[in-house]
Formats: sequence, C-alpha cells, structure tokens
Amino acid sequence: MNDFRKAGSGIRGLVAAVGASLVLTGCGAVNHMIYKTTGDVMQGFSRNHTVPYLLESDDLAMGCSMSEATAPLLMSFGRVTREPDQLAVMLYLSAGGCAEEQAREHELAAARAMYSMNAGEAQDAMIRQKRAHTQAAKRYLKGWQHHHAHYGDPDGGECPKFKDDLDEFIYLAGLLSGLQALNAQIQASSSIGVPFNTGSVVGRATQCLDNKKWWGAPMGLRATVWAMIPGTQPEGEDAFERLAIASKQGEEAGVRLGHVFHAIAAVNKNDEALIKSVIRDHGESLKNDASSEQWRFVDAMASNMLVAISDRLWVENTGHRTPIGQFGSFWDDQRAPVETMDLDDLL
Repeated sequence: MNDFRKAGSGIRGLVAAVGASLVLTGCGAVNHMIYKTTGDVMQGFSRNHTVPYLLESDDLAMGCSMSEATAPLLMSFGRVTREPDQLAVMLYLSAGGCAEEQAREHELAAARAMYSMNAGEAQDAMIRQKRAHTQAAKRYLKGWQHHHAHYGDPDGGECPKFKDDLDEFIYLAGLLSGLQALNAQIQASSSIGVPFNTGSVVGRATQCLDNKKWWGAPMGLRATVWAMIPGTQPEGEDAFERLAIASKQGEEAGVRLGHVFHAIAAVNKNDEALIKSVIRDHGESLKNDASSEQWRFVDAMASNMLVAISDRLWVENTGHRTPIGQFGSFWDDQRAPVETMDLDDLL
C-alpha cells in the first residue's frame, strides 16, 4: 500500500513538473511573439517616421545623441526578428559621425597646442584624436557591413531595386559610411578591418544612383575617390571638374554635399587656395540658397564638416577657431579701407 502511495506521489510530481515546463515554455513562446511584434513595429516606425523626421531637422547634436542612445535598443530586436539592416546603416553612420566630431575636437586641441609651442599637450591630443578615429572607423564599418547585408555586395555588378526614395537615400548613406570607414581607419593609423579597396567599390556603386536626383552627390563621391586614390580616374575624366559641377548642383538643390567632397579632395591635394575657395562658395550659398526642407539634416551635416575644415585652418594660423559670423572669410583676407573722419576739421 505504501508503495502504491509512493508511486502515485511520484506520478503527480512528474505531471506537475511536465505541466510547469509546458507553462514556462508557453510563456517563453508568448514572450517571443510579443518581442517579435514589438521589434517589427519599432523597426517599421523608425524607418518610416523617425528617420524622415530627423532628416527634416538641422539639429546634428540631437541626431548624434539619438543614434548613440537608441542603437543598442533597436539593434537588439535583431535577436527576435529580422535584422534591422537599413536602420543600422543610418544609426552607425550617425554614431560614427559622433566619434569623428570628437576626433576633430582633439585635432583642434593639438593644433592649438602646437601654435602655443606646447609639445606634450599636442602629442596627448593627437593620441586622443587617433583613439576617436578608431571608434569612428569601427562604427562606420558596421554601417558598411549592414549595407552589404541589406543591398547585397555593391561590387557584385547588379544594382538593387529601390522601393522608394528613402530606400535609395539609405543606399547612398551606406556608401558614405564605407568611404568614411576607410578614411577613419587611415586617420587612426591602425587596421580596423576595413578593406583597402572600399574606396574603389564605393566609387563604382555610386553609378546605381541618379546623380541629378541626389544633388550631384553620387558624382561628387565618385570624383572624390578618383582624386584620392591613384589609378581610379578613368581616361578623359577630370575629378576636380566633376567636383565643381557637383558643388553647383548641391547649391541649387539646397543640399550642399558637393562642397564637402570638393573640400575633402582639395585637402588631400594640400591645395589651401582651393580649400578656401570652396569654403567661401559654401558661405555665400548659405546666404543665398535655402536648405532643402526634406533633407535639412544632410545640408547641416555638410556645413558642419566645412566649418570643421575652416576651424582647422584658423587654429593653425591664429590659434583660435573661425570667429562667429566670419565663416567664409579668412585671417589673411584683404580688408576694404574704411573711411575715417578727421575730427580736427570739425573744430
């Protein structure tokens, strides 16, 4: 009898254990379904509303903070649903820009220290600059890798079929991320894993985009690659002529990325006169040509990068940044003579 009771007790325990297991498994399945649904909703909302909303803003600092703060959350949904590759392109491009902004600040600190003949401070700032470039390169590379995952190999010979304008823009953003990853890796003076043929791949992939529709940026990006990488410029082409055309197209569209590409190529050529000319043109365009309402963030990003180049020139030559209200002018500009009144004539 005791044996029977023990057997019955054991069966009840087994049934209870199996029941608990089924309940817990069911809870896990329900949770997974909830997480997946939430992830799909968050991805869709972010792509269709958050990104376009941000692109209409000119608050770069807000965009930087948002990308750094939300990237881990949004990317974690890839554990329960499809990988958010398109969002990742935008998030890591923006987050890479945050790290690059820090690198520029350290670069200015180094330039100020050198201007003041403070070798120790200059060296320390240069080390901080390289560390920030390393972080930027890693983030840009992640954006480039997610670009591959969503659109396929850009060097595969076939262009992707775009669903809408935002789909096409994110493709362009991914190409920018690839080129920036390579540039940041070079600035960091260390290998982050960015393939050294990335520039050439990006240049060829720009042919998948309508140059006029995208403010001359695809041609500007391609011409920048020609100017910076020996042997990539096709016969009969002139990189700087193309860059000048792209700059004009950007001015007319109110999205002045062409000026950035032109300035980067001029910096690579070490042509200070051309750098100043591009910055002057950008300053004049800001006064005369309104930013595109749909792409205000991109235009603000272009201005920010050109201000950074202007600041570096000013710091190297004067010890301080571009003065407020003087973007587009330089320390050595010839000032127009000012008429003065001889007070003695009034006495």
